[in-house]
Amino acid sequence: MKPEPDFPNVVSQFKFDGEFIRVEPYGFGHINDTYAAYFRKVDGGIHRSIMQRINHFVFKKPEELMANIWAVTSYLRKIIIGNGGDPDRETLTLIPTYQGEVFYRTEAGYYWRAYIFIENAHTYQIPESSIHVYNAAGAYGHFQQLLADYPADQLYETIPDFHNTVKRFNTFLKTIEKDEYNRAQGVKAEIDFVLQHAGEMPILVDSIDQGRLPVRVTHNDTKFNNVMIDDDNGEGICVIDLDTVMPGSLLYDFGDAIRSITNTAEEDERNLEIVHFDLDTYRAFTQGYLEAVLESITPEEIKNLVFSARLMTLECGMRFLTDYLNGDVYFRTKRENHNLDRCRTQFKLIEEMEEQFDTMNVIVSNKVEGRS
Repeated sequence: MKPEPDFPNVVSQFKFDGEFIRVEPYGFGHINDTYAAYFRKVDGGIHRSIMQRINHFVFKKPEELMANIWAVTSYLRKIIIGNGGDPDRETLTLIPTYQGEVFYRTEAGYYWRAYIFIENAHTYQIPESSIHVYNAAGAYGHFQQLLADYPADQLYETIPDFHNTVKRFNTFLKTIEKDEYNRAQGVKAEIDFVLQHAGEMPILVDSIDQGRLPVRVTHNDTKFNNVMIDDDNGEGICVIDLDTVMPGSLLYDFGDAIRSITNTAEEDERNLEIVHFDLDTYRAFTQGYLEAVLESITPEEIKNLVFSARLMTLECGMRFLTDYLNGDVYFRTKRENHNLDRCRTQFKLIEEMEEQFDTMNVIVSNKVEGRS
């Protein structure tokens, strides 16, 4: 059990503006502990800042994680200012400690950070319209475009081999062979589904290793709810949750975004009859994303965009299935067969993506060639 935070002590470490009033839990995150801290300015006005206790049990090297965030956000601020934008709204802004650090480590070994609160904007768990999807996609694409010239090799790999599908697949095979919990026989159809797609596992990894695909700064958690939407104009203004920013492929971000946003049901839906790949959502996201990255995206990346959606969905489903076979030790579960249910929704999406593969490619081609 984590101890209750000593908020007065933690707050006193950071260069907050104003007199500390109170703190309250904030947001829907499941990994870090996030709070809104309230302060009274000299003129009597009240403002908020974000405080987060980093889950160092998940992120084993918080110092490297924070070094990545500081490097990327500092770089983004310079470009945003140069473009005449508002860096306090268009990127996350870390509040330093009085020691000049971007995090504070307590005596008990917990890591804290603080951000400027972006007011008049919110995240949404579910898109309210195709415009929402389009604008969120534009924010992710803009994030990628701004970082197109950043030397990704200068960042730490905070989760090694996160999207290395070859190594994920080899782990899957070893798990089947071991079958420690005697579950493999009951999921033969799901295992066969993965094995039938074995030839797809090395495609992106080999292309990166052989230099056909560039290594870029990638977000690696491109869910819809990691984009802040402006309250007034509905535009995606800021990409948040940068804990997994590290070197990778643009295709990882695009593919995982499509995987998560196009599902018409919950990720753990047991009734597969209501699980569908939503082509209209795919179209809205693809158009918004491509409009933002067309200046920097390469022909090889364009060629593999649709495939990346299938592969990232396959990788995710395979990870759920691997965890189920391992006794549910990685992903948090709330019921029997929870990981198996998650796996099956991913495989249902893949089946429908395969059916729509040609249409998905046409949508990409039309956008690249300037057609709507």
